[in-house]
Amino acid sequence: MDWVTCAYSAACIGVASRPSGFCLAHLTPEHLGAALGAIAPGRLLDLRGTTVSSDLLSRVLRAAGDRPGRARFDRVTFTGDVRLSGVTFTGDVSLDGARFERLASFFGARFEGNVSLADARFARELSFHGVTVRGHISLDRAVMARDALFSQAVFGHGLSGERARFDGFAAFDGARLGGGAFFRSARFGRTLSFRKVTGHAGFDAAHFAADAYLSATGRLSAARARADGLLDVAVTRCGVDLRGLHVAGAATVRLTDSQADLEGAVLRGPATVTGRGASAITSLRQVKAPDLGLRGLDLSACRFAGLADPTGVRVKECTFALTPRGMRVSLRWPMLRWLVRRRTPAGEQPMRALAGPGASGHPGSRAGTATGTPAGTPAGTATVFAYATAALRADTAALTPTGTPTGTPTGTPTGAIAGAAAVFAYAAAGPRRRAGRRPWALAWHVLRAGGATVRGPLPAAIAAVLSAARPGGRSPR
Repeated sequence: MDWVTCAYSAACIGVASRPSGFCLAHLTPEHLGAALGAIAPGRLLDLRGTTVSSDLLSRVLRAAGDRPGRARFDRVTFTGDVRLSGVTFTGDVSLDGARFERLASFFGARFEGNVSLADARFARELSFHGVTVRGHISLDRAVMARDALFSQAVFGHGLSGERARFDGFAAFDGARLGGGAFFRSARFGRTLSFRKVTGHAGFDAAHFAADAYLSATGRLSAARARADGLLDVAVTRCGVDLRGLHVAGAATVRLTDSQADLEGAVLRGPATVTGRGASAITSLRQVKAPDLGLRGLDLSACRFAGLADPTGVRVKECTFALTPRGMRVSLRWPMLRWLVRRRTPAGEQPMRALAGPGASGHPGSRAGTATGTPAGTPAGTATVFAYATAALRADTAALTPTGTPTGTPTGTPTGAIAGAAAVFAYAAAGPRRRAGRRPWALAWHVLRAGGATVRGPLPAAIAAVLSAARPGGRSPR
């Protein structure tokens, strides 16, 4: 402690007043009256380490004219209710390590500076409803054992709650966060209501033990967060970072003129993402979601590589990227190709770039050349099939110590594997569905997607594809 403690006993850590050497809690009535008479509005108010009752707090604030200046309440123990309605603190307020044994109500109070409640402990309810803090408020490592209310509060320079613990209900509805609110590694034991909040919000690595309702403007981040119950996210004109999010219950994300990134998210319950206006998803890579619905979204730039359960994705009224159109000239047969524009996932676009300028424009037309094997030969086609099989079966848990998927041919470039996977996932799967029971059309589309040409042992290649297309046959995955 950086102050002179009370001389009453070694157990009392209250700051000593002059000239008695005792804290306010241990002063005689005569000395207490003199100490209170020395307090003036706008002046420093120092009660560090003191045990303060409701009566003593009221007398101190009354002596300061309900307008204290700089207030130092570090490690103060408030044994009674704390009610600060109508009090204006004209300077910074420090309550680090303070203990509130009963109700702590800051309703109706105003803080002209910063407020620090780091490491504070609230045994009962905490209310900041409608409070205005012109500076920054800190709740880092604070513990709120009961409900915490911050609705309609105004924080001019934001709020921080790193590693804070909210054991009861927490409500921030309608709060205005000038510098944003950040709850990195915080824990919310019961329902969190963060609706209609204005400003940035960050819940990185936070733990929602119950239902959570989140909103923000500008930016909302819940990367690597964990939700044991329902998660509801509603944002407007906002960038949403949900990478690595883990939700055990239902998940709902509603976007309005916003963008969301769900790369690596694990959504075990039913999940829906809907959009209004210019709303988009930028990535669904490595997402694990057995039941995911997408509606009204721009998916033209969305990456789907590594989507764990694509059969569980339902897409409605969404926009995909457009393929190139027009005439392409190639040294391969046929030399002239006329491309018709169609919509396709964005993951197919980089594979088209492998062909380079002047190529056919079909994905995978030169995928074999990326590995050093001519794609126009049977060996090249077989190599592409090998890469695609290895890539599509690879998973994070199946990586070898060197980072190469198990079963990958020796010397295989990582880019070639991903490229081949995209080629067969996007270029062959579509024709396979369209071909239906017409295996000859399927054979032609698959051979074109793999970069095969109409030369070499063509009958054998077609026979192999037809065999895989028969009912009961197995096609490369």
